[in-house]
Amino acid sequence: MNRSREDMTVENARALRWRPCASIVLAAASAAVLCGGCSVLDGPVLSPSGPISLAQRDLLFKAVAIMMIVIVPVFVMAAIFARRYRGTNRKARYTPNFDFYWPLEVVVWGVPAAIIVWLSLHLWHYTYQLDPYKEIDPGVKPLQVQAIAQDWKWLFVYPEQNIAVVNELAMPVNTPVSIAITSDTAMNSLVIPALGGQIYAMAGMQTRLNLLADKTGTFWGRNVQYSGRGFADQQFQTLAQPKADFDAWVEKVKQSAKALDAAAYEALAKPSQKVPVTYFSGVEPGLFDKIIAKYSHGDSDRMPRHSNTGAMD
Repeated sequence: MNRSREDMTVENARALRWRPCASIVLAAASAAVLCGGCSVLDGPVLSPSGPISLAQRDLLFKAVAIMMIVIVPVFVMAAIFARRYRGTNRKARYTPNFDFYWPLEVVVWGVPAAIIVWLSLHLWHYTYQLDPYKEIDPGVKPLQVQAIAQDWKWLFVYPEQNIAVVNELAMPVNTPVSIAITSDTAMNSLVIPALGGQIYAMAGMQTRLNLLADKTGTFWGRNVQYSGRGFADQQFQTLAQPKADFDAWVEKVKQSAKALDAAAYEALAKPSQKVPVTYFSGVEPGLFDKIIAKYSHGDSDRMPRHSNTGAMD
């Protein structure tokens, strides 16, 4: 029996239309298997441990919700149009000369424009509210910490306690912490996702980050600005402790036999990878300001030149 080409085309279309659906189901099943051991909600960004990170998470959710106003209808209409105007649907109306319909134009252009304006005003407000330089509680004296980025480690100086620590940051819980940040090498970026967003560290400059941990725990931090071959291991742990435990930690650091004088700092500043936590019971006076000054004053003879590191030459 001979069949018309049109009948064969219809049958082929019916046979093939399930293949994309099968592919989608297979892809979704594969993603579910691969992510079975993961919990997105356990990520530090979505499980904040401080008021700054909580406000940033809420802002993220609000921004996504605003954008969903236009994104969800687009995907719904894409599915409806694909089904309605499929090749096997002979009842779909075909209007090739359709040119302009002003109500549709208002929706297509007006709704996204209104969302952009709404989102901009929303973000503008929170940009000032979550200024990293802004004190969290002006009535409470914050713990002062100086963070210095090196190749490939973080040095944290506590000027009031006269101690310094490599690759470990400790703070008392429910106490504001003000971190002054600089770099003694290429540009870095400090971030503790559970407590707040990232702030850049640049040679010859000082940036600042105000944080607060409202629960005890150990939180991961790192450099997120690529800075050479040791970049992947430039990480540290942040210890949020009760006040008594923090005081005990300070006393433990003060028991170290090492002091961070000028010679010790020069040795520490040399490129090194996977540096263990190291305590210093004393710090060179004005060390943080001296590191900034040697770049700001254009003293090129004192600039570090790290050859073959991928960070600075």
